[in-house]
Amino acid sequence: MVIERRHRGVPTAPPVPLPGLSLVLLLVLLLPAVTGCTGTADAPAKPTRTSSTSGAPAASGAPSSAVARVCAAPAAGPAKAPAGAVTVDPAVVGDLAAKTESSPPNTTFWLRPGTHTLKPEPYAQVVAKEGNRYLGAPGAVLDGRRTNQYAFGGTARDVTIRHLTVQRFVAPNNEGVVNHDMADGWVIEHARIQDNSGAGLMAGARQQVRASCLRGNGQYGMNAYKTGDTIEGLVVEGNEVVGNNTDDWERRQPGCGCTAGIKFWAVDGADVRGNWVHDNRGAGLWADTNNNDFRFEDNVIEANDGAALIYETSYNAVIRNNTIRRNNVVEGRGYAEDGDDFPYGTVYVSESGGEPRVPARTDKIEIYGNVLENNWSGITLWENADRFCNSPANTSTGYCTLLVKDAARCAPPAIAAAPLRDDCRWKTQRVDIHGNRFVLDKSALDCTTGCDRMAVVANSGTSPEWSPYKGERVSEAISRGQRNRWHDNVYLGPWTFVAHAPGRTLDLGEWRGTPYRQDAGSTFLARDGG
Repeated sequence: MVIERRHRGVPTAPPVPLPGLSLVLLLVLLLPAVTGCTGTADAPAKPTRTSSTSGAPAASGAPSSAVARVCAAPAAGPAKAPAGAVTVDPAVVGDLAAKTESSPPNTTFWLRPGTHTLKPEPYAQVVAKEGNRYLGAPGAVLDGRRTNQYAFGGTARDVTIRHLTVQRFVAPNNEGVVNHDMADGWVIEHARIQDNSGAGLMAGARQQVRASCLRGNGQYGMNAYKTGDTIEGLVVEGNEVVGNNTDDWERRQPGCGCTAGIKFWAVDGADVRGNWVHDNRGAGLWADTNNNDFRFEDNVIEANDGAALIYETSYNAVIRNNTIRRNNVVEGRGYAEDGDDFPYGTVYVSESGGEPRVPARTDKIEIYGNVLENNWSGITLWENADRFCNSPANTSTGYCTLLVKDAARCAPPAIAAAPLRDDCRWKTQRVDIHGNRFVLDKSALDCTTGCDRMAVVANSGTSPEWSPYKGERVSEAISRGQRNRWHDNVYLGPWTFVAHAPGRTLDLGEWRGTPYRQDAGSTFLARDGG
């Protein structure tokens, strides 16, 4: 589950004003098609972690009025029990679990106002039955008291949880509090899932998470992983995902790749739209290993310590109409201070690409209509030449590409010839980056170097001994032969460009000229600051 990056946190510098409105208006005229834009004059300058877990909008800056502010103003649940509902009494310890056990499937439970608890045993939990509905009255809270590991479990399908706060459960690392057993068809709406260890939520197929607050959980807001890799049709809409990974797992287990506001693993079909993902320690959204057919759209992703979005060893996605600002500043500055010159992007596409042979709503990775504003660097397309099925560098242990069902086939001598030479590696290919607005004010980031890069790069292949990808083969392919294109974008600021290998920095003329020929039709306003 890990990626070729290190995760760390360092202090950030004080806020600095952003560019003036006149230059912003010029950009709007140049790119009228971009949606979801907010002028840089209205956007605060710097991320901060001081209010990550508060109910108010983060001090890093108020987003547009359309943002999902559900932590501060959650929708109220029913003040009276619906007809036929079983009423749950907060004064009775374990009442919810006991009444669930004694009631038939398809029962509606109404939790009275107050703090509900389970028996004081680590494994005490609500084992839902098929079709159950759990509705919280205004002020209804299910509290694990730092004792219970799980709130809702079981394999029953089509369970609904609405208007309920679930907090202070202590799920182990990589496990979750709500839908612990990854059952299918669950709906979580208008919920607050906060201050838990592990993941606030797990996921099953056809799960819907809407208008909910996933806040201050120890590892993930949601870990969209299911045993057997059978999640499909996932919807994540209108949620606020804030201040997660409070236990800082990347520091506790360096290189684990086990953090994010939301992590997706082997999900086939997901719509992630209209969410406010901010102030998480580490990445905001991270899709890792054999995900396919994703749409990330109309989200506000800001002030996350790491990348706004990582799409890793996965396929076929649309990333459009998102506002992405002030991400990757903490981690990016940390790499730079360590002398690491790798171009870590705030949108980081790692060994992922479009693949027509994998059915989806698109056969590309298309990145368009987004505003990327004052992040630590822009978009990086990366491919590790030594990472492929059965290689030691394949950190998705035991997994192969979606094109090869039997990983054992990816071995010499067969891997050296078609079709396995192509099909045994995840490729960063068919990535189309267009119609975006890239804004950079180095003074707002307190940055002199390293925060200004767009990149399409690979390393030189070196191992294992039987690898057919040694040397510059992959670097040449990702930068010149795999149909990765930037075009028709608008740039404001002193951007630099990196192609072929991480240390090969280009000026604009080299980026646009032979042999790379990037950013045809794009507009560049190389001005820094206000």
